[in-house]
Amino acid sequence: MTNATLSPARTWLPVLSGETAARAVRIATDVAARLNDSQTLSAAVHAAMRQSSFPTTTRWDPSSIAQGHTGLAIMCGYLDASLGDGSDATAHRHLGIAARAAEREWNRGAGIFSGYGGLVLAGWLLGRGGTRYEKLLGSLKTALLPQIAASAQRLAGRAGMGFGEFDVISGAAGIVAYLLPLREDPEVASVLRALLGALVALLAETGDELPRWYTPPSMLGDPKTVDQYPFGNLNCGLAHGIPGPLAALALAQRDGVRVAGMEDALRRTAAWVADHRIEDPWGVAWPYAVPLTGDDGVPRREAPDAAWRNGPSRSAWCYGSPGVARALWLAGDALGDDALCALAVEAMEAVLRRPVHVRGIDAPTLCHGVGGVLAIMLRFAADTQLAVFADGARALCDQILAEYDSTALLGFRDLEPGNVRVDRPGLLDGAAGLVLVLLAAASEAEPAWDRLFMIS
Repeated sequence: MTNATLSPARTWLPVLSGETAARAVRIATDVAARLNDSQTLSAAVHAAMRQSSFPTTTRWDPSSIAQGHTGLAIMCGYLDASLGDGSDATAHRHLGIAARAAEREWNRGAGIFSGYGGLVLAGWLLGRGGTRYEKLLGSLKTALLPQIAASAQRLAGRAGMGFGEFDVISGAAGIVAYLLPLREDPEVASVLRALLGALVALLAETGDELPRWYTPPSMLGDPKTVDQYPFGNLNCGLAHGIPGPLAALALAQRDGVRVAGMEDALRRTAAWVADHRIEDPWGVAWPYAVPLTGDDGVPRREAPDAAWRNGPSRSAWCYGSPGVARALWLAGDALGDDALCALAVEAMEAVLRRPVHVRGIDAPTLCHGVGGVLAIMLRFAADTQLAVFADGARALCDQILAEYDSTALLGFRDLEPGNVRVDRPGLLDGAAGLVLVLLAAASEAEPAWDRLFMIS
């Protein structure tokens, strides 16, 4: 596979300085050393399974980017880029473990977090401009491109589906994220354009009908969610909802990969997201989802405002203002739409006005915790050069650093509902992700890894 660069390239400047930056680096390197010690890692894997109320998602999965050695490879690669400490060799070791695990299983699909797509992005991030891991990327291309092409065909023209078909975690949006850096390869480019075309079709105007991307109750996934949304819903989170495809199309537009109807789809979807914002005492926010209404069990257009304006979701990457604001910023940047960028800035300023106890992100980690908000805040600080975001990023760093516990297995623990602390090692919900964001705040190495989260 031929490699392209992420664009646009910008100078990356750390928001931390002095002793705070030095402390962040010391803690990040300590946590990374623990994760790279096989005995400590094994102890944490087993401890997390005992501690967690969600053992299915806590299970260590060697080939995974979310909770496996692929994520640790990315961590070590960025550690080496930030500090030049020789961690690249350890990154190679982790990537080898992940690749061998994938060879044994090879039945996971193409999702960036849920499947083997993370290995593609890891190979690109660690590949030094296409000079390494060509065999790995070639094998993944052979295995995954036919699956992606088939999923693009299924997605085009569909109406009503589980969000896993189009979202960042498992679906088309996340796949776009890792295909874009490899777009100079003709085979990749062809499949990428087909997938973008399918997303454009998914986001097409339907008049008075439901958006094609609505999720019916039978596909919501669990009884509790069905009780909350008996006619289905329209998911509003960056991780699982329509902001993911919005960000994917925006990134493609910025990278110069365009298909028919893409700009109109971008504008229409950004307008839908903007129109479905809500307000709380601190400003702009978004709900987890907009419920549908209906009779005779038939889903119809979203319920009246009063039915869903019952407060915003948490302020996190996965759901809430930070993730949605970043998708809107990317769309505004791609379209040259100052109003969208201004709304994104307004939403992020509201995040900072919300008291810490109101944000709903007590965990320090990336997916639904402080670390994910920090990753987004760092991008807003770099893109806007506004002091409010640099100051906000420093405050979030302080919040994370205060959670460091040298007596814990990995130095940081994830926090589950009910104040359950878990020694989770992975990138998405664990200590590895905190190494990444602390280094991004303290070093001059641009965090290209955050393409995983659709924020760059």
